[in-house]
Amino acid sequence: MLAFLVERFLAFALAVRSGWFAEGRFLGKVLDEWISDTQEFVRLKLPHLVIAAAIGFALYRVLSIITTRMVRIAESHAVAHSRIAQVRTMAGVMRATGVTIIAAIVTMQFLAAIGVNLAPLLASAGVAGVAIGLAAQNIVRDMLNGILILLEDQFNVGDTIRIAGVSGVVESMTLRKTTLRDGDGTLYVIPNSQITTVANMSADYSVATVNVSVDFSANPDKVTELLKTIAMGVRNSDDFKNLFIADPQVLGVDAVKGSELIFPVVFKTRATQQYAPVREFRRRVRLALEENQMLPGDPYRVYTGSAETAQRPASAEGAPEAKHDPTTVKPQESNPFSGE
Repeated sequence: MLAFLVERFLAFALAVRSGWFAEGRFLGKVLDEWISDTQEFVRLKLPHLVIAAAIGFALYRVLSIITTRMVRIAESHAVAHSRIAQVRTMAGVMRATGVTIIAAIVTMQFLAAIGVNLAPLLASAGVAGVAIGLAAQNIVRDMLNGILILLEDQFNVGDTIRIAGVSGVVESMTLRKTTLRDGDGTLYVIPNSQITTVANMSADYSVATVNVSVDFSANPDKVTELLKTIAMGVRNSDDFKNLFIADPQVLGVDAVKGSELIFPVVFKTRATQQYAPVREFRRRVRLALEENQMLPGDPYRVYTGSAETAQRPASAEGAPEAKHDPTTVKPQESNPFSGE
């Protein structure tokens, strides 16, 4: 097989070197120059390109290994979820920035190897960079604000936040933009320069206040003890005891609105973990009010001394109709010109 290929190559070389491409003729000299340039490229520049590509690939692999290992170490040793989210965010930004720098360096090496003069290109890039910087100031603001967000640890990937009038879970973050996923699946892409105020709902802990409304006829002390019992029952249950970081607090009667008493109950849980205990607490309150024969608060109920005699005000249909006063009827006006 090798002998066949060599024979074909020699036949092709002899055919090319005859006629217009014969040695000494114009096209023959051009072919000789091409062969010389190709030999020089293969001998000097091709190894340089191969080494540059290999170094670029090696740097990319090292960067990927470092960022992946950072996330794994954080997941296996970090105690707080916020720390893991912070490491993931930093790893993503490092990977994106590092790949961009490596690609730019390898590209310049290739251009230099094939004979492109980089001096005018770099000078033009400098001038173009100034022009782009002046024209694209928002992009510069995006990147600067992104750096400050990372340095100040304002939020991380996986946090539930509210920024620029929208809220959701942070799916990804770069130096230029932040991506949020809302509860209904909507994806928001927000430039970092538009982030002026950050409401981080995943920082440290969450506080939920449940306002329990009970009828005015109920004994406030009895209601307070009942709500404490229910709240502590939720607190000590096997399903929710790991979510609380403090005991629930029943603040007593906070407001009186008509015939209803408002009892705030405060739950302090781990970040974004307050929803399930609150739902369970409301369910138990509903059952406990019925069991203890207490009426829920109703601003339209009239209290007359006891729960049995409490009643709603008479409806508009049952109210006596006001009598018609004929003196309030305006006299019919007529046009003084036409008499109509």
